[in-house]
Amino acid sequence: MTDAAHATLDCDVVVVGTGPGGATAAHVLTRAGRSVIMLEKGRNHLLALDAPFGPLGHVSNDEIKFTRRHFLGPDPLLEPRTFRIDDGDGDRRWTGDVNNLPSTVGGGGFHADGKLPRFREVDFRARSELGPIEGADIADWPFGYDELEPYYTEAERLVGVAGDHTANPFAAWRSGPYPMPPGPDMFCATVTAAAAERLGYHPYRAPTGVNSIEYDGRPACNNCGFCAFYGCPIEAKGDPVGLLRAALHTGHCEIRPDAHVTEVVLDATGRQARGVRYLDAAGDLHEVTASAVVVACGAFETPRLLTRSGIGNPDIVGRFLMYHLQTLVLGLFPFRLHAHRGRAVTHLMDDPIVPDELAMAAARDAGLPYFRGGIVEHGGAGMPIMEAMHLPSGEMHSRLMLDSPMRDCMAAFTMQGEDLPQATNRIDDDPRVRDVWGRPAGRVTYSPHAHDAACATHWAPRLEAVMKEAGAHTTFWVTSPPLRDHLRAGADPTPTSRHVMGTTRMGTDARITVCDPTQRCWDVDNVLVADSSVFPTSTGYGPTLTIVATALRAATLLAGGDAPRTTP
Repeated sequence: MTDAAHATLDCDVVVVGTGPGGATAAHVLTRAGRSVIMLEKGRNHLLALDAPFGPLGHVSNDEIKFTRRHFLGPDPLLEPRTFRIDDGDGDRRWTGDVNNLPSTVGGGGFHADGKLPRFREVDFRARSELGPIEGADIADWPFGYDELEPYYTEAERLVGVAGDHTANPFAAWRSGPYPMPPGPDMFCATVTAAAAERLGYHPYRAPTGVNSIEYDGRPACNNCGFCAFYGCPIEAKGDPVGLLRAALHTGHCEIRPDAHVTEVVLDATGRQARGVRYLDAAGDLHEVTASAVVVACGAFETPRLLTRSGIGNPDIVGRFLMYHLQTLVLGLFPFRLHAHRGRAVTHLMDDPIVPDELAMAAARDAGLPYFRGGIVEHGGAGMPIMEAMHLPSGEMHSRLMLDSPMRDCMAAFTMQGEDLPQATNRIDDDPRVRDVWGRPAGRVTYSPHAHDAACATHWAPRLEAVMKEAGAHTTFWVTSPPLRDHLRAGADPTPTSRHVMGTTRMGTDARITVCDPTQRCWDVDNVLVADSSVFPTSTGYGPTLTIVATALRAATLLAGGDAPRTTP
């Protein structure tokens, strides 16, 4: 591009989406002196967009506001999604909320409780090291852990991660400790963690993006309990707001909320993007021109935007959708656990990811070469409104609310089981359902692989045994999404996991992937994808820290920086 042509652009880079990936990319690019305009479909409830960019004070510990009134958006009546298990369901089985992540300035990273584990070395080379599994398309990542390690380290510094780097015996090598020590342990987690240790497992203090001490000008967590599914009113969480504020402070960043991007605009050759078009809150159409476009809409909306824009192989874009098959093991205790207080989850264990002899024998019995489960979160139940909705009505309701069998006397394990990639699991447009803009609603077609179901069936009883060892008098388990044998007529069949991955996977072969190893689209190389849609596999770990680390790497390379190197 000539200097004259560049001078007519609105900015150097336009970033679509302000979640973890978009905020990270904006931070890197503005620090490198690039001008950035960020477009966010949702509203801004979090930080003033004028200096000194302080908090707006809209966030509060309000269960109804966040979980029932769609404070962070989207409203499923205005932006419905549809779901089906397979083509045999017809056009859809379910309409409404389908894994909706917040659409707000700060995106999906704002509502989370901030468990931030790294992936392990084998996660980047599962195909070559562990081998294939029939019916799945397991692929190696186009780079390894060693290349990503310095970006993991920088991601932990930027976000602010509290943890004990010596605690997890299964962890990958690191070049240094976490920036902060662990925060206080939840009583509930100390009870279940001690029981797990007695049974030979290896629980450890979870690395969390929650301040244990004052960090980066933000206070320490006060353990109010409103962490998972809520924003932090005192800004003690390491969510994308800190990165967005840093980008704004450079003077090179502008954030435009209520900006619904309709397409990436290509030049006459169709090989280069010249910007994007978006609708504002009044429905007026605007265009932002830039020399590069970063798409960070999340693994649900990113493939839909690329498809609308004619980018990527239409036979590949949207496919290999992955969640985590969650195995939820619940224990009812004869004493109070106060599991609704604290940081939602303070302990994890990786044992199901590194299978022992029992797990391998179960895999062989299921006709599988191996098992890979997921991290197990030691947590508890929900808040009072959630408990009230699940308790029977009538005279006993008040007494049960006081006794609190679900909120105060129940512990929960959540295993984030690895979801094997399958080409049939995909996101496309519903042929009839429309959103508030008159555009087709996004549709999910999804069914877990037999590996995922068998792994859940094996590990659930073992985790029930841990609950009983901890003192639970009653245990039971379910999965999300429900296994086919458990799915009742009329029940919600959608996964509750907010970990959405795949759909624009990256790789080294342009014929079967959407993005190259630098996360640029093969056919339009000035469009870069910076979210979990590029993940070739889901692994058994939460995706957020890896979203930030891969976005750091991709944005650094886009800005012309050199890849850093670290050693253990």
